[in-house]
Amino acid sequence: MATEDAAPEDRPADLKHDAIGFVDALVIGLNSTSPAYSIAAVIGPIVALAGIYAPGVMVASFVPMLLIASAFYYLNKVDQDCGTTFSWVTRAMGPWAGWLGGWAIAMTGVLVVGSLADVAVSFGLLAVGLDGWVENSFVRQLLTVLLILAMTAVCVIGTELSAKVQNVLILAQVVFLLVFVCVALAKVYAGTSAYDAVEPSFDWLNPFGAGGAALTGGLLLGVFIYWGWESAVNLTEEVEDSATAPGKAGLWSTVILLVTYVSVGFAVVAYAGPAFLAENAGEEEFIFAQLAGDVLGGWDWVLLLAVCTSAIASTQTTIIPASRTALSMARRRALPAYYGQISTRFRTPDVSTWWVAGIAIVWYLTVNQISENALLDSLTALSLLIAFYYALTGVACAVYYRRHLFESLHNFLLIGLGPLVGAGLLTWLLVRSVADMSDPANSYSGSSWLGLGPPLVIGLGIAAVGVVIMIVWRLRAPAFWDERPGVADPDVVRGIREGKG
Repeated sequence: MATEDAAPEDRPADLKHDAIGFVDALVIGLNSTSPAYSIAAVIGPIVALAGIYAPGVMVASFVPMLLIASAFYYLNKVDQDCGTTFSWVTRAMGPWAGWLGGWAIAMTGVLVVGSLADVAVSFGLLAVGLDGWVENSFVRQLLTVLLILAMTAVCVIGTELSAKVQNVLILAQVVFLLVFVCVALAKVYAGTSAYDAVEPSFDWLNPFGAGGAALTGGLLLGVFIYWGWESAVNLTEEVEDSATAPGKAGLWSTVILLVTYVSVGFAVVAYAGPAFLAENAGEEEFIFAQLAGDVLGGWDWVLLLAVCTSAIASTQTTIIPASRTALSMARRRALPAYYGQISTRFRTPDVSTWWVAGIAIVWYLTVNQISENALLDSLTALSLLIAFYYALTGVACAVYYRRHLFESLHNFLLIGLGPLVGAGLLTWLLVRSVADMSDPANSYSGSSWLGLGPPLVIGLGIAAVGVVIMIVWRLRAPAFWDERPGVADPDVVRGIREGKG
């Protein structure tokens, strides 16, 4: 990055404003969800639950995401802070709730980065025919750590570089997935599928077709495949037209993801048939690897590379929300000021970014020493944290705009009712997740930790550590906790009502 962009030496560095545009933010939001990897990871389990109605479950999972994306949009209108949920919930509901929301965002990055990088390495090696390296734990874990370090360096060097890398990776994902969808459906209609193929039907879009229990289980998985689009909003201080562009990028990300997931869902279910997918649900993302070979033949590396690039992209972008949230918390004195340091050369939060990566690496290596299934259990625990801070954001939107919700139907539906409904759905899913995870039999490892399932113990453990750190910091540096909740600025609300964003 050019040295003339650096901040003057006589004042503290700030994040680089107008570093990227709307399209860049949209791409980063898409890549944060890791579309190819996400669909590869959950298509088997969703079909096992819902059968041919898996596409309908994916549509149903989209609803709470869209409603929460609306909350992100309107909250970003009044507060363009890279801490997003942390800052907004603090403004609307007070510092205690805000701190916990920020902690949840930061820890999701820690839990998932190692797994994403591991998948990227595994599928990359499979794509080039180095299957034996995938089975070698030392080699795979070493390459995973090196990938995390490389992607962290890209994040630190600059938001513009991050955006350029993401543009290439999302293009690769979309092209690879489209090739798979087209070839798979062509073979279905030609009758050349290697499995008991079934022709697609619009009836598959019925989310209630397989019953309420299947829908509930599918929604729990759906939270994971859509999660991550808000990375675009975490870059709000670095995006052109920061009051509206980041929020729009988040909204459009969810819509594009819906189309992508439903298209791939139709292709996979039609080509492989629900029976095969249900029987092999426990194989997770490697079902996709097998189908790649069957659908594309010698070109199976195309789909393998799609999952690889997807996971690489998400490894990088998942660091963004955690590091920007830590930066925002440090600026508000909710964390030590050290974590708020910004590189004078690159104008990025270098300290918090490297800390997130470092903790993620330690977590990845430590959990792998227990078992690979323990790493998968830690990913399952993600749904607890995701549902928590998404729901918190939905409630915060309605609370912060509470004095303006009845000024127009627009405000009532999109700023009040919609986010509250989304928060309610996610709270319901959170309760269901806790109930499911309490049973050790529902975990990947199948073992009991303290009489509970490992994912629930991990989730509760992270929450408990957060509460302890919050209380300790409250006693050491109470300034942040003097902040009081407020309400939305009437001028901003008036602008929304008059159609200015």
